[in-house]
Amino acid sequence: MTEDRHLITRHAEDLVTEALGDTRVVLINGARQAGKSTLARLTAARMPGTVIRLLDDPATLRAATDDPTDFVDHDGLMVIDEVQLAPDLLRPIKMAVDLNPAPGQFLLTGSSRILALRTLPDALPGRMEIIELWPFSQGEIVGAPDRFVDAAFAHGPSIDHSSELRRRDYLERMIAGGFPEAVRRAPRRRAAFFDSYLSTLIERDVLELTTIERHGELLKLLALLAAHVGGLLIPGALAHQSSIPRTTLVRYLELLSSVFLIKSVPAWSSGQTRRAVGTPKLAFVDTGVACHLLGQDAHRLSEPDGAAGPMMENFVLMELARQLTWSQERGRLYHYRTKDKLEVDAVIETPDGRLVGIEVKAGATVRTDDLAGLRNLAQQAGDRFVAGYVLYTGQQTLPFGERLRVVPLDALWHLTPS
Repeated sequence: MTEDRHLITRHAEDLVTEALGDTRVVLINGARQAGKSTLARLTAARMPGTVIRLLDDPATLRAATDDPTDFVDHDGLMVIDEVQLAPDLLRPIKMAVDLNPAPGQFLLTGSSRILALRTLPDALPGRMEIIELWPFSQGEIVGAPDRFVDAAFAHGPSIDHSSELRRRDYLERMIAGGFPEAVRRAPRRRAAFFDSYLSTLIERDVLELTTIERHGELLKLLALLAAHVGGLLIPGALAHQSSIPRTTLVRYLELLSSVFLIKSVPAWSSGQTRRAVGTPKLAFVDTGVACHLLGQDAHRLSEPDGAAGPMMENFVLMELARQLTWSQERGRLYHYRTKDKLEVDAVIETPDGRLVGIEVKAGATVRTDDLAGLRNLAQQAGDRFVAGYVLYTGQQTLPFGERLRVVPLDALWHLTPS
């Protein structure tokens, strides 16, 4: 969680502290190298007497495995780092918090989706709150508010933002991604980090979840998925292109999601039309990883046949996904596409049915036709449609019709609802 010797404040810090105030067990779950251990240690530093157990240490892991009940016996708060390495700890943790319902007893971290572990007992239902920690958001990197979601629902088409950034600035951010180690490295050294990261992910984290016979198949699939970023996630088509049997491919997709490498974005439908496509869309949790898999730097992305368009869409989707973990507005992230090929890259819907639509353009010029999908979405949603935005690499906010605005892309991390 450091960049150039100074700490980067995480939005999740307040979420963890609040959860420990009223919940017996809190789990910080997320991708390897996202900063979970550092966040847990910072939380522990504010709570005197906290016991810290690091399961990456062989002796500590052996103690947890040999006598899990004694291992979790403590007063106050206990931090257990990388708890997926010793899933047998969860049963005695459950017994301990059943006997003592006081909040703030355990703070766990994990690099795989704990609920996907094959050996897991029933996962502390009603006793545990899960907080997902993503790689750095752009607002965390630059010290900006990261409140676009709240601003969009608060102000609708009234939002206004100007920017000094240009297309090249956004491309540089995309290839860096958000992993702390990648962000702090010089561009020529990031490739070594990403190679090591992917190797460790497959040979350690994936194998914690299941046994795979051929690692090469998974690496081949990753490259194929990177080339399909922003496209519909159709297992049959991917199986044909990769020559991996469909049942095996579906299992691989589940594994890659479980280790926080890819994400499936579901399709939105009003329920009143059969014209909407119900297939989910593929996204990579970190755009830097996806660019690395394609071998594209900022210069290569900017070429006419580069992947700037789909990668920028992925970049925006994942910034929105991050914000939805801490925004005041409780919303779910979707995409929208019709059988007539009208589409909206991101749709956020609140529990009461209000909608915001976001289209992404990698250029600094927007045409009227670029808003066709947003207009269709507005028609389907009616009064529930709050506003539609095209996020682009230009520098001014422009009106493009009722409830529709073209907005500089860095509004994502600079706008606030107040």
